[in-house]
Amino acid sequence: MHFQTRVTDLLKIQYPIIQGGLAYLAYSELCVAISNAGGLGQVTAMSLKTPEELRREIRKVRKLTDKPFGVNFAIGQTGRPYEHMLQVAIDEEVPVISMTGGNPAPILEKLAHTSIKKLVLVAAKRQAQKAEQLGADAVMVVGQEGGGHLGRDDIGTMVLIPQVVDAVSIPVIASGGIADGRGWMAAHALGAEGIEMGTRFIATKECVHASEAYKQALLNSQETDTTVIKRSIGAPARAIKNEWTEEILRIENEKPTYDAIKDYVSGEANKQFIHDGEIDKGFGWAGQSIGLIHDVPTTEGLIDRMVNEAIEIRKKWQI
Repeated sequence: MHFQTRVTDLLKIQYPIIQGGLAYLAYSELCVAISNAGGLGQVTAMSLKTPEELRREIRKVRKLTDKPFGVNFAIGQTGRPYEHMLQVAIDEEVPVISMTGGNPAPILEKLAHTSIKKLVLVAAKRQAQKAEQLGADAVMVVGQEGGGHLGRDDIGTMVLIPQVVDAVSIPVIASGGIADGRGWMAAHALGAEGIEMGTRFIATKECVHASEAYKQALLNSQETDTTVIKRSIGAPARAIKNEWTEEILRIENEKPTYDAIKDYVSGEANKQFIHDGEIDKGFGWAGQSIGLIHDVPTTEGLIDRMVNEAIEIRKKWQI
């Protein structure tokens, strides 16, 4: 059974399944595994310290797969300049660049005369329309169920996706709350032509930089075990509930400023949880799809399972 859409044609992949940016987790191992399994794996650029580190990671990916892959730029979320990192991705002629957070216009302008495919993550209809005007090849649209940084309007995936599909002519990729073949097919029913998954790919064997404690937290949690932090500073983001996020929320309630919470929401605090496994001395991003995660398969096993689920659903649709 074929899964061809404008997204598979655009990105030259077998299945329209895209791995999210996953700060401090999306390196060559996970990227290669997902691309080899028929999806689009990504390396997250701004988790790396230098342009040369990014160049080495890109070349490592190329040694391990001949399939398309992407490089994600989380602009505006790290506070670091990204232009020198972007130049490395351009020089290395990576197939795909995705942008999350911040203003994508400078990157889209820089990529305008290259063959690199351009994906922009958005959380609102107006953002999707703007991304299309600026030259994005497709938009990834995240509903409020998603993990990590979200939109400010608290619109769920079920409502947001068809709104954006009706508002733009470029392909729409659904994100937020998707963890299996049922969510994938639901996204197609809403008009999307592909999906992006973040949280589900953390709980895989090839996500080697995620601590066992982080993966276990995903397995043990329910959909009610996440919370939205950073709302007070206009940058809402969903994480697993723990003592650390409760303290963040307490501080936000008393003093809603970036300076008051900056040490609690830093990259180092994130890594304490996701790398070191200190589950109450840091935080880990996760979407509400944790309620659908019950095992830690290989990425190939996960994608194969999703494909089989999708096939069974499509057979039912044909009745």
